[in-house]
Amino acid sequence: MRIDIITVLPELLKSPFEASIMKRAVDKGIVSVHFHNLREYTSNNYKQVDDYQFGGGAGMVLMIEPIDKCISKLRAERHYDEIIYMTPDGETLNQSMANGLSLKKNIIVLCGHYKGVDQRVRDLFITKEVSIGDYVLSGGELGAAVLCDAIVRLIPGVLNNETSALTDSFQDGLLAPPVYTRPATYKGMEVPKILLGGNFPKIEAWREQKAYERTREIRPDLLPEK
Repeated sequence: MRIDIITVLPELLKSPFEASIMKRAVDKGIVSVHFHNLREYTSNNYKQVDDYQFGGGAGMVLMIEPIDKCISKLRAERHYDEIIYMTPDGETLNQSMANGLSLKKNIIVLCGHYKGVDQRVRDLFITKEVSIGDYVLSGGELGAAVLCDAIVRLIPGVLNNETSALTDSFQDGLLAPPVYTRPATYKGMEVPKILLGGNFPKIEAWREQKAYERTREIRPDLLPEK
């Protein structure tokens, strides 16, 4: 997979790709990530990428021209499956969306900033608008990092144990069950005996039941309405 990220703050975004799972994916050649500083696509001497809103109002808006130049250059070089805009009013990121995006070959992620982007950018170029929650950040960079992490970890070969991602919360519509490791007893608290007996069918049944109970208690909204 190739990910091209368009941003006014590339330095804010680079560190997540220099550590942990995403670095492993890049080092293995499974994913390539390219950062594009929007200021390099301006036509003015001040590298200005934003301007005041028509009609007045607080907050600056990212201009269409540098975004157009950047996206047009990238699209001239290859086909993109999705051009994603990170915005608080987009579709909320969930596991199903991450699963689908992990199957794509080339994607562009545009990071919003200030008051957002000129609406014509959204009308002309954007194929998917994504939010990581009902709150506002200073820019789309942190949201883009979250999106990329959610996608990249699902690509075959990235995780050491590929079945791990398949048992994460939300993959089957439920939260993950509780997990334990050594020691079996700690300060009087014991690991459930069923996990120590080696009867894997019973263990799986226990995990499914606990996942359901945990979901019902914490996120009942995920369960089908009766």
